[in-house]
Amino acid sequence: MSINLFDLKGKTALVTGAVHGLGMAMAKGLGNAGATLVINNNTAPELEAAIEEYKAAGLNAHGYLFDVTDEKAVAEAIAKIEKEVGPIDILINNAGIIKRTPIIDMEVADFELVIKIDLVGPFIVSKQVAKGMIKRGGGKIINICSMMSELGRNSVSAYAAAKGGLKMLTRSMATEWAKYNIQTNGIGPGYFATSQTAPIRVDGHPFNEFIINRTPAERWGDPEDLQGAAIFLSSKASDFVNGHVLYVDGGILATIGKPSNEN
Repeated sequence: MSINLFDLKGKTALVTGAVHGLGMAMAKGLGNAGATLVINNNTAPELEAAIEEYKAAGLNAHGYLFDVTDEKAVAEAIAKIEKEVGPIDILINNAGIIKRTPIIDMEVADFELVIKIDLVGPFIVSKQVAKGMIKRGGGKIINICSMMSELGRNSVSAYAAAKGGLKMLTRSMATEWAKYNIQTNGIGPGYFATSQTAPIRVDGHPFNEFIINRTPAERWGDPEDLQGAAIFLSSKASDFVNGHVLYVDGGILATIGKPSNEN
């Protein structure tokens, strides 16, 4: 019985932007739990390469090209996916960007672009997917939040504003859609070992030392560490969990000042 709670066989999961990194890791977790995967991206070469990687891993994956900030394109894509692949049971709003610029130097256009992709995008995609979930009487929506949903950090003001907003959007979706048996939650990743962080994950690099020292687990996260959270929030096991952000961060948000691994 307990194992069946996490079984995703027969479910279709749309994961936006899951062509590499953490999004791909979460999507692979859902696929290995039995879900049929629908992967979105806005550039064809990356999407095609990603679908090949999913299939090479033995996963049932389909690629769809659309911009998550274009409401008309999203509506058309969702209709096409549900006709060609099947009803979307699980949505993970993973697509996002970050621009590292001090507030005083940041252009308004750049600030607005981050907000548009990281906050308005999940609003648009969730709105379209939820219409079908409401008609069918249930579904799972997972918004990929961040530790910046709770904390500020130098040079990432737009990202923090978007992720803080996404936390509250998650709660609002839960408030409005829980009565339709839709569970809307978030995942807040900490610092993970990905290809993007590889250049700074070297001995002697100040940021590498900072992360290891400030994380009670004393390490960077492995992308596969996110799979359990993604499967849980996508499965029957989370049927009464709503409006929650599950932080997968090795304990960073649990501590203030020096963590226990510092003298």
